[in-house]
Amino acid sequence: MKHLKFFILCCFLTFSVSCGQQKKYIQYKVKEGETMRSIASKLDMKTKDLLRLNPDVARKPSANTVIVIPNKKSVTRVQPNKNIVKDKKKHLESKKAINEKETAKDDALEELKKNFVIYQVKKGDTFYALTRFYNVKQTDLLALNPELSEGLKTGQIIKIRPIVNEVASNITIYEDVIKEGISIKVALLLPFVTEENDSLQAEELFTRSRLANIVTDFYLGSEIAVDSLRKQGVNVTVNVYDTGRNSTKLNTILKDIDLDDNDVIIGPLYYEEAQFLSGKTSTPVVYPIYSKNQSKFTSSKLIKTSPEKEVFREELLTFLKDSISNQNIIVVGDGKFASDVSSKMIASTLEAHDSIAKVHVVKPKEGYIPRERFTNVLKPDTKNWLLLATDDKVIVSDAINSANSLADSLQMRVFTYNKGKAFEKIDNLKLARVNFTYVSDEYVDENSPMTKTFNAQYIKNNNALPSFYATKGFDITYDILIRLASGKKLKSTFKDGASFRVESKFDYNNKLLGTTENKGLFIVKYNKDLSLKRLK
Repeated sequence: MKHLKFFILCCFLTFSVSCGQQKKYIQYKVKEGETMRSIASKLDMKTKDLLRLNPDVARKPSANTVIVIPNKKSVTRVQPNKNIVKDKKKHLESKKAINEKETAKDDALEELKKNFVIYQVKKGDTFYALTRFYNVKQTDLLALNPELSEGLKTGQIIKIRPIVNEVASNITIYEDVIKEGISIKVALLLPFVTEENDSLQAEELFTRSRLANIVTDFYLGSEIAVDSLRKQGVNVTVNVYDTGRNSTKLNTILKDIDLDDNDVIIGPLYYEEAQFLSGKTSTPVVYPIYSKNQSKFTSSKLIKTSPEKEVFREELLTFLKDSISNQNIIVVGDGKFASDVSSKMIASTLEAHDSIAKVHVVKPKEGYIPRERFTNVLKPDTKNWLLLATDDKVIVSDAINSANSLADSLQMRVFTYNKGKAFEKIDNLKLARVNFTYVSDEYVDENSPMTKTFNAQYIKNNNALPSFYATKGFDITYDILIRLASGKKLKSTFKDGASFRVESKFDYNNKLLGTTENKGLFIVKYNKDLSLKRLK
């Protein structure tokens, strides 16, 4: 009997030790839609405690993320009595109230983060340090946080600046893929006009001829693109042909050379020659510059790298429709036929939006628009958006100057889809002051690896910074050749997504018939510090 009692005692002790050694924490796999807050609520614990257990996990982890949670089974259980039950009930009620308060606080903080850049004040922080670090004014901080009139307090959550809502681009990005052992053959047709300029020194040629500068810069950019691809293992053969300044030279090239032996032809630069060549070859012909006549292209062999001007207007309207929320909209025209057509089209399109009751259209009288014409339609306590549907220098200047003079008392923002010569002499400070936003076919991120690499290589090769046409030469050549390097037909790669290069976006439509068009554009805004920000 004694042995039996001893055996039972040993079993009991073994069971006790086993229970005591149960894991305090276990792993948990996050389900779809769960957040750290919702999981903490289920576990009857604070969100911050769960986050402390999982410092590398976000507040909204993706499904199937494995996190660490307390093991409920490891909790020591005792026999309940009435007093304990009462105390526990009070404790749970108190804990629930605290959790609800914390949840409400967390919700408020999350909502705040959606609209503002926020900061938690640390010991030793000063207004001077914050304004310097975030590049804001103390008056702006006080306006957003009236409680700061009593000074900064450690632990305080303050608003730094409103977050500018950006429109997300729902586009597929083309993935650069190089097929092993791939070889590409490209013909480059450019009007170097070397024979016509044999009597000129190179320096005289480049200073006298804008065309020579464009062609030379484009070629130098293309050269770097080819070198870059060769370094990545692509076997590229380039044949360069001087098309001169007349179609007879092109006829000679077609007679002597089989251009169909190439995978792609880049050039010619002249509209008529590109149209003519597309009817004589089965090889894709890439038209590398913008021409006002390019809308007349009909051949399915042609690929236009520069978007049509009406696409700029469509891009701005799409951006505005996605961004509008009860703004007061004024369209500014110049009274000419083309501007009137655009103004009416813009107004009717935006008035179809649920939050816009009326779009005002302002046109000049006696050749200009006085400030009073704008003040008559502008509204206080409302975001006023001016859309410039003109490239008239006087009208553009009137609109920008009026918007600037009212920027202190009214919320002003100016847009255009045609940032041409009319804006060249307007002070950038004035544009920044009215949050000037425009559509562009170029945007350069100077900090991107591709930009830094290209600029460094161009400077090394040519002892000069790349021009607009040098960068275009690189972008167009690199984009076309890297797509061919995938081993696919060029046109079939266009449906695989849009691509971003040094300063260009290539988003080609994939037409079975007709000319292929690039619709790749950017929405760009001037910041207060004169830097440019890409919104789309």
